[in-house]
Amino acid sequence: MDSQFQVTEKDIRYEDNHLIAVQKPAGILVQGDQTGDANLGDLVKEFIRVKYNKPGNVYLATLHRLDRPVWGLVLFAKTSKAAERMSKAFQKGQIDKRYLAILDRTPKARNGLLESYLLKDGATNQVRSYHSSKPGSKLAETHYNLIDTELNLVELIPKTGRSHQLRVHCALDLKCPIKGDVKYGSDFKTGNRSLYLLAHSLGFTHPVTREPVNIVAELPQFDLWQGLEKLLR
Repeated sequence: MDSQFQVTEKDIRYEDNHLIAVQKPAGILVQGDQTGDANLGDLVKEFIRVKYNKPGNVYLATLHRLDRPVWGLVLFAKTSKAAERMSKAFQKGQIDKRYLAILDRTPKARNGLLESYLLKDGATNQVRSYHSSKPGSKLAETHYNLIDTELNLVELIPKTGRSHQLRVHCALDLKCPIKGDVKYGSDFKTGNRSLYLLAHSLGFTHPVTREPVNIVAELPQFDLWQGLEKLLR
């Protein structure tokens, strides 16, 4: 876990006047919490302040989140107009979000739809999956495609954005936990407590120009992630 992480130009995967997409390393919070640890939002604000020599407060809106041990793309809005329009697009499921995950085991089917009702236990910060609706539960949908059986590499395409959705769908519905996710039953521990889960790409219509945008993350330079480029061509 990199507690000394600072956002630099090499971490920026996309930037214009309205949006900025940053590659988050595992171990960094997206937003501040009770730990008081450094968070990506504040680090991006500092990056913008220094890069553009901005006096006073920097406007930055968090549009979505990744769990702390997850790698990959996080998109922020730099203007209130972009924040409002992109927040609505996320809520309406108009953002094409794609993740890569390495699983403990090989799924029985090469592709499919994982659909269940998820309910979070605030006391344990764990999510349970049910086949029928429970009080307080929310419907969650994830498509998956098996890319490589040797590494158990899958592409995950969430159609909803529930807490721990991909982790729970893989572990409890697919019966194949994400490697490193000991919270949900993985037999494998990474050396830095990260998960083999990467927010790999974001596709959307730009909120101001209306042009199509597709942003792709780099593969983490860590252990099993390294050398996957040939599988993704």
